[in-house]
Amino acid sequence: MSRARPARRPAAVWCALALLLPAVAAGPAAAAADAPAADRPVVETDRGPVRGTAHGTYRTFEGIPYAAPPTGPLRWRLPQPVARWTAVRDAGAPGARCVQLPPVGPGGPGGSEDCLYLNVTAPAGSGTGRPVMVWFHGGGFVNGAGDLYRPERLAVRGDAVVVTVNYRLGIFGLFGHPALGGAPDFAVADQQAALRWVRSNAARFGGDPSAVTLFGESAGGLSVCAHLTSPASGGLFRRAILQSGSCSTTMPPRSLLPTMARYEPFVSERRTVADGVATAAGLGCDRPEPGAVLDCLRGKDAATLATPELMQRFSLVSYGNGLLPEEPRRALQGGRFHRVPVIEGVNRDEMRIFLGQGLAAFPVPDETAYRARVERSFGAAAVPAVTSRYPVAAYPTPALAWAAVLSDTSFICPALRDGRALARYVPVHAYRFSDRDAPNFTGLPEVAGFPYGASHGFELPYLFTMEAALTAPQRALSERMTGHWTAFARTGGVPAGWPAFGSAGSVLSFAPGADGTHVVDGPTEHHCTFWDAQDTP
Repeated sequence: MSRARPARRPAAVWCALALLLPAVAAGPAAAAADAPAADRPVVETDRGPVRGTAHGTYRTFEGIPYAAPPTGPLRWRLPQPVARWTAVRDAGAPGARCVQLPPVGPGGPGGSEDCLYLNVTAPAGSGTGRPVMVWFHGGGFVNGAGDLYRPERLAVRGDAVVVTVNYRLGIFGLFGHPALGGAPDFAVADQQAALRWVRSNAARFGGDPSAVTLFGESAGGLSVCAHLTSPASGGLFRRAILQSGSCSTTMPPRSLLPTMARYEPFVSERRTVADGVATAAGLGCDRPEPGAVLDCLRGKDAATLATPELMQRFSLVSYGNGLLPEEPRRALQGGRFHRVPVIEGVNRDEMRIFLGQGLAAFPVPDETAYRARVERSFGAAAVPAVTSRYPVAAYPTPALAWAAVLSDTSFICPALRDGRALARYVPVHAYRFSDRDAPNFTGLPEVAGFPYGASHGFELPYLFTMEAALTAPQRALSERMTGHWTAFARTGGVPAGWPAFGSAGSVLSFAPGADGTHVVDGPTEHHCTFWDAQDTP
């Protein structure tokens, strides 16, 4: 399978492909301003004191700046230290979210460029040495925010300090231009600045700065991949969990819409810089004078830059620069990554929610259409091999057969392939979230005859507090998963019954019920030998 130029994702697909901001209940900080003084604990950070909020079994400190606002002359500069403060700073509500596209439906951009804030949730009490878990949110690098994820279950159940982080998105976070010296990946640099803040401040909140676990989903998982392979992230974390976002995540061309090119989230710096030159010219900023291009671009207001076209154009992480010298998947294959224990995971029906949003315009009504979709994405020669492994008769509908193909080739097998590369050097445990009755918390409408199942992102309500009604067996599964995640954060190991991933291909499948969670042969169930053979440079 040849590697075509990575996709310019059409706006029509971005409702799903950008991953869907979760619908969350109002955060506990909403009433913080009216809380009694006894419920407003103060912690002295390295930049100044902050006043949080007590919630019985846990405490929150929200909207803490970890870097200076990247506004005005600091737009498209690496994160700078935030100014110190002496008066107690209120940390009872989240800071502004970064400029972003709306997650679902029409509308203009929201958020602020002054957005480099993080949130800390810690168990109540005066304990010390707790594991620290740092969460990078999803959203396709064009939307999302740390405060959308309420981690009190992880904090209380696992006796852990959990930090959720905002980072620059779209053109503000992943722009490149010769005047910048390339494409510095400001979004990933922001995350590194947040990790340096954690190293300096975790102990002040009861955490152990030497026991930091990175975890993230979708674009957050891709971010964790970047840190695994970025030399500049060395020493900033000790363990890593990647959820539905591996170094090898990809989508074949024309998989969702007829005009969609192959999608790969990591692209060469050269390509990003070329896009930046074209963008500057399109905005009337192609100036010959030294520094004039950036002066012109920095003079544009955020709304001018935060169009769907430009946010999506610069939603891909660049490699070949100082932060990511090498394409991450190649770095993993060559053993050039930080030697830390890893959990690598996927959802069983990853692509259903993406595919479902385009079925009205690009349906798969019958076997003829299904075979045509296979040919569009993989070529005529691949049709017999793919359809023999994924026969329409084995699925309720042709559309669900196509979704299974896309889930395996785009997410599941790439993640397991990365798992094998990692397992040559470090302990790796692989999982598959398999609850096909997981609640749809996304706000996207259901598609008749096309259940979303265990789709992309549907494990999130099992780890975070969200507006999603879980049944009693699902709540038990949530307890199991939060216990596994926090046990790993504490020791780097996992509970008994979760075998290491390696040549045997053992994957722990999470589903409700007494027998729901069990070990499966992931590569065999998802035809990964076949898909790995297609993934040639």
